[in-house]
Amino acid sequence: MEIVEKWITHYCSSHRILLVGEGDFSFAACLGRAFGSAVNMVATSLDSRGPVNDGDTMSQHALLKMDLFDRIVFNFPHAGFFSCREDGAFLIELHKKVVKGVLRNAHEMLAENGEAHITHKTAHPFSKWEIKEIVNEVGLGLFKKVPFSIWDYPGCKNKRGDGKRSNDSFPFAECSTFKFKKRPLLALIT
Repeated sequence: MEIVEKWITHYCSSHRILLVGEGDFSFAACLGRAFGSAVNMVATSLDSRGPVNDGDTMSQHALLKMDLFDRIVFNFPHAGFFSCREDGAFLIELHKKVVKGVLRNAHEMLAENGEAHITHKTAHPFSKWEIKEIVNEVGLGLFKKVPFSIWDYPGCKNKRGDGKRSNDSFPFAECSTFKFKKRPLLALIT
């Protein structure tokens, strides 16, 4: 019996996919529905009572360290909620640290032709995160940036994640999915 690959945007049912910081798991559920199965996916989130998986050390996690992934996806990364503004230097540095930690670990966890994807707002103040510069420090390189639309992912919801409005969605301004590969592979395809 021939196995038919099913696609939804950048993701295929045959890909081994790690979803980092999944929140309410609606993105994972969307992919699972599109593929007819979630057998090739691992989805992680942060539990309010303690970290289920820390993006800074995920490559050493007992359930993940033996796997290599075709796609490692971190949608709308966030360092958490503090009593400071999103455009403040302190919080921006925390966000950058989270992204850098996940991408550093992604470098170790990607299969030979694997890709790390970060979906992120690109308008101010989120543009100050300098994601394209961060990847250079961890051995990855940007090979593609594509516009992100929530409508491409039926059933996917975005949530604020904290406080009285934690179940509310946050506004989608300008958003893109940044696609990265390990640098030596990137040199071969450019």
